[in-house]
Amino acid sequence: MSTTDDALTSADGPALPGGLALTDDPGLADDPGLADDPVLTDNPGLADDPVLTDGPTLDDAFALADDLAELRRALHREPELGLFLPRTQRKVLDALAGLPLEITTGERLSSVTAVLRGGRPGPAVLLRADMDALPVTEDTGLPYASTVPGVMHACGHDLHTAGLVGAARLLAARREELAGDVVLMFQPGEEGDGGAGIMIEEGVLDAAGRRVAAAYGLHVFSTQLPLGVAATRAGTFLAASDAFDAVVTGRGGHGSMPHLTRDPLVAACEMVTALQTRIAREIDVNDPAVITVGALHAGDARNVVPGRAEFRATVRTYSEAGRVAAQALVERTLKGIALAHGVEVDVDYRRQYPPTVNSAREAAFALETARELFGPHAAVEAPTPVSGSEDFSFLLERVPGAFVGIGACPPGTDPATAPVNHSPQAVFDDAVLPAQAALLARLATGALARYADGPGDGSSVRSPAAGRAA
Repeated sequence: MSTTDDALTSADGPALPGGLALTDDPGLADDPGLADDPVLTDNPGLADDPVLTDGPTLDDAFALADDLAELRRALHREPELGLFLPRTQRKVLDALAGLPLEITTGERLSSVTAVLRGGRPGPAVLLRADMDALPVTEDTGLPYASTVPGVMHACGHDLHTAGLVGAARLLAARREELAGDVVLMFQPGEEGDGGAGIMIEEGVLDAAGRRVAAAYGLHVFSTQLPLGVAATRAGTFLAASDAFDAVVTGRGGHGSMPHLTRDPLVAACEMVTALQTRIAREIDVNDPAVITVGALHAGDARNVVPGRAEFRATVRTYSEAGRVAAQALVERTLKGIALAHGVEVDVDYRRQYPPTVNSAREAAFALETARELFGPHAAVEAPTPVSGSEDFSFLLERVPGAFVGIGACPPGTDPATAPVNHSPQAVFDDAVLPAQAALLARLATGALARYADGPGDGSSVRSPAAGRAA
C-alpha cells in the first residue's frame, strides 16, 4: 500500500533456501505465533468459533504455517524494488513448483500469473498479492532483517506473497471440488510503478480464458488492527493518490536588493501555504482532500535571491469528483500567485492511483467470510476510508471485488502506537500468514459458488494466459 509520494513516484538470485530446519532459526524456533499464536487462539470471537480449529481450510492453513513463515522470511531478507524483482519471482516460482497450475510470467515486469483450473466448469475469480519492497533502511533488529542496504519490506508485501502461495496450496488440494478457475496474481511495482495496470494490459484479468467475475486482495497492517482482525467497507476503502511538481522561475539577484529581483522563493512559500487555505475553502468537507508538500528546494546562499524554486506534493482524495476539483484548485492557485508575483510557474500534475472502491456486495461477502472463518468479532466494517492508496484500484475499476485489511501487529504491542507501515521499525507477525491463506482461499471458493449462475460463468472461449511461459 502506497502511503507517501516518494513511494508512489515510490537482480537474479538463489531460489528459496532448502534444508533450513525451523528449529535452527532463532527467529522461528521459539516463535509461538507460527501455529498457536495466543491472539489467534485466545481472542474472544476467535477461540470459541469451531471453524477456527475444526474447519478444514484453517486446519490446512495452520499446517502450512512454518513453510509460509520460512518463505516470508526468505523474501524479507532479499527485498527488491519496482517492476523487476528477479530474485522474488524465482522464490515464488519455486514455491509454486509441483502444483497443478498454468504459470506465465510478464513481459514488462517480473510478474507471475498462475491459473488453477477447477475440476468442474464455472466462472473465474482472481486473488492478488503485491511483491515489491520500499526504499527504506530497516531498523527492526529482526534476525531475518533485510540484507539489501536501503531496501526493506516495510509494507508487508512479503507477507502478501507468502499468503497467496499458501492460498494456492490450499486451493490446489481441493482442485477437483472447484467449479471454476482461480487466477493467482503475483504483482511487482505496487509502490508507485502501477504494476497492476501493466498486468491488466498484459491480460491478467483474462488469464483464465475469460474475464474474471471478481477480484480480491488483502493488505496487512502493522498498526491500527489487532492481529488476525480483518476490516473493509463498501465503497471507497482507500484514497486516490495523485502528485504534482511545481517549478517557479523568477529573476535572481543580490539579497540586499530584492526590489531588483522577481523572488521565486517567496512566491513558492506563498503557494504552499495558500494551498492549505484554498483546500479548506473549496473542497467539500464531506468529500475531503489532503495536499501535503513534502519537498521544497531553492537557492544555495543566504544573501542571494535564487532564480528558481521548486516543490513536490502528494494529493489524496476519495472520489473522482474530488480528484478533478483538487487538480483544478492546485493549478488555479499556483498560477494566480505566480501572476501576482511576476514569476512563472510550471505545474506537472500527475494522476496516479484512483480510489480503491469496493463493491457493496463484495465487501459484505468478504466480511461475512472472515467472520465465518475467524469468528464474529474478528471482522469489522471500517467506519471511514484509509488515506493510503493502492493500485489494486485499477482492478476494481474493471471488475467487482473487495480489498481487505488484516491486522499483523505482534502480540504485546499496542496497535494504536506500533510503528506504521512504511516505517523502518515496522514489524509484522508471521502468525497472520495462515489466516491470510485461509481467507483468500475461502474468498475464492465462495465467489466461485456465488458466481456459478451469474456473471463470469465462463461462456467465452478459453485462451492462453498472457505473458511468456515460465
